Amino acid sequence: MKLMPLILAACLLGGVAAYGEVPGLEVKGPYSSLKRNKDGSYEEFSRSPGVPTVTKQLKDVNGVVRTTTVYRLSPQGNPLTCDIFDGKGTRLFKTRYAYNKNRNSPTFGLLVEEEMFDARVKRKDPRTGNEMPVRKFIYTYDAQGNRNAPMAFTLIPGKYAKDVFGPSALEFDPFEGATLPKGERAVNPAAKRVGSGK
Repeated sequence: MKLMPLILAACLLGGVAAYGEVPGLEVKGPYSSLKRNKDGSYEEFSRSPGVPTVTKQLKDVNGVVRTTTVYRLSPQGNPLTCDIFDGKGTRLFKTRYAYNKNRNSPTFGLLVEEEMFDARVKRKDPRTGNEMPVRKFIYTYDAQGNRNAPMAFTLIPGKYAKDVFGPSALEFDPFEGATLPKGERAVNPAAKRVGSGK
């Protein structure tokens, strides 16, 4: 199958601001938040005490669930995998994330790759027998550690990556600013914000 590269416009990541400045984000406490989108839809985020998962439900303007995404986090708070379900609870995609492991790099710990697999149809590489993603995002950073627009690839003939599904990575900490109980970690606490050199 032919890889079809597509450099996505920055608008896919548009609207993401520095911590504390995420438009439409209402943190309701350490376990719940809500992000309102310009089109009237909204995203409800929740997590349970001591459980390394974050659940995001995208709801339309009428409150109907369109998608549910369940993120599993590392001990450091970085999403490692996620499952994406449609509004009826059918598992559509499974995603895995990779982070820069080079401690000498200014981008150490930042997201570098996102691979999404079809949860309904396993696509195998005929040469290796390994499962192939339906789309992949590669993230790069400038010298100051700011994220560039991602490079996207899809393995579905005739489709662009944005047609398969947009980026699924958490672009902000949905619980930013909430007081967490002792011993609990924030989501991705060591990450740098998109567009910030911090």
